[in-house]
Amino acid sequence: MEENFFERVYEIARQIPFGRVTSYGAIAKALGTARSARMVGWAMNASHNREDVPAHRVVNRKGLLSGKHHFDGTNLMQQLLENEGVEVVDNQIVDFEKYFWVPEMKL
Repeated sequence: MEENFFERVYEIARQIPFGRVTSYGAIAKALGTARSARMVGWAMNASHNREDVPAHRVVNRKGLLSGKHHFDGTNLMQQLLENEGVEVVDNQIVDFEKYFWVPEMKL
């Protein structure tokens, strides 16, 4: 089941538009498993060798780059977001609501 869950997480992560971000919890909610934000985080961590999953666009519910230590290089996650026009200061997205993307519910 875990592998199937991870693939469902990746399917949603691939839909996050360029220059936008979402949260672990928003992905969990879209999957109908609102209490599994931590599992979404584990899926993002497991995706680091998959170029087709934009894991840098998934942050915590406050806009913090909580997964940045899973990226090669100390500021890679921030650099990838800034390359897409997302402003980051002190590991937090500035104007988080402006960049936040809500995944569609998957039934």
